[in-house]
Amino acid sequence: MTTEPTTSFEPGTLLHDPVTDRVGEYRDTVGPYALLRPVGGGREWQASPASLRVATREQRLSAGVRAANERAERATWSYVDLGRPPQPVADCETCAEIAGLRTAARAASDASAETDADVLMRRHHRAEHGA
Repeated sequence: MTTEPTTSFEPGTLLHDPVTDRVGEYRDTVGPYALLRPVGGGREWQASPASLRVATREQRLSAGVRAANERAERATWSYVDLGRPPQPVADCETCAEIAGLRTAARAASDASAETDADVLMRRHHRAEHGA
């Protein structure tokens, strides 16, 4: 593997940008700049093609581990408790119906539908129960 500078890269090649000390996937050259995309996705950045080097094995491994850690961290964000969900009022048919929707959404692992049910429950509480 070469560490000499070059200005011609194949799309998908992992390159080290010494200016930012980051490893990115070469996408294309636009004007005088090379476009690099972070390993694992994210916002592209521009770099001078003359300063780029093919990433070493260690740099590629480090970038891959960083991307996997970021992916795992993002996956846990959806499980953060953002507050106590509103509880149904006893003997209220509408509360029971909305609670059933929320239970079904949880069973289906549909966080969006669960949030929708929480919003409906809060609106219903304000309108009908003065809470």
